[in-house]
Amino acid sequence: MASSSSIDKLVFFFLACILLFTFSDNFVAGDSDKVKLNLYYESLCPFCQDFIVEGLVKIFDSDLQTITDLKLVPFGNARVSDDMTVTCQHGEEECKLNAIEACAIRTWPDPKMHYGFIRCVEKDTKNWEASCVKLYGGEKAIKDCYSGDLSKNLITEDANQTLSLKPKLKYVPWVTVNGKPLYERMDDFVAKVCKAYKGKTSLPKICSSSASHVSKRSKLRVSYADEAINY
Repeated sequence: MASSSSIDKLVFFFLACILLFTFSDNFVAGDSDKVKLNLYYESLCPFCQDFIVEGLVKIFDSDLQTITDLKLVPFGNARVSDDMTVTCQHGEEECKLNAIEACAIRTWPDPKMHYGFIRCVEKDTKNWEASCVKLYGGEKAIKDCYSGDLSKNLITEDANQTLSLKPKLKYVPWVTVNGKPLYERMDDFVAKVCKAYKGKTSLPKICSSSASHVSKRSKLRVSYADEAINY
């Protein structure tokens, strides 16, 4: 028969577990409750770079990450020919960086980690190997992914996701909240995520001041698939 001391310890253990789960639930939404925020983009698009570097960082610089399931899809306005050749809007270098970033997403499943790496790349697309790899590591995993068939498979998956969007992607960056495109209200994504959240946990603090995070730009800055771009 268990001693009184053992029973007390067991009761304390279960109470501690209950408090732990309750405490955690008050600050982080369950995966099924999180708002799905998807960004469909291409690496060398300056407007995509701006949104990744200056926009999405709000998720991880605040408590918005507790209710947001961020998904990055690097394909954008690229095209796939009948023989499965991928042609990118900004040339071969963009195709390479799209694949590198797809490999980074595979290497680091944690959105905060792969977003950090991708943001680093998009801030300096010419010197990313020296700066971003040194900062985040993962050199071998990304190199093996890129040089093998894995990167091709990842880009094929991203192409299928992008080309099967309904409504169809019209330009990049293309942002959806729970599958619905934001169109010209991309800069208002913080407020849209807050409004879309239907979970049980309290709204993040950033939601109470989301209006202050909306860009004051007068014109939507995007890149259309049929635009001729020279860089």
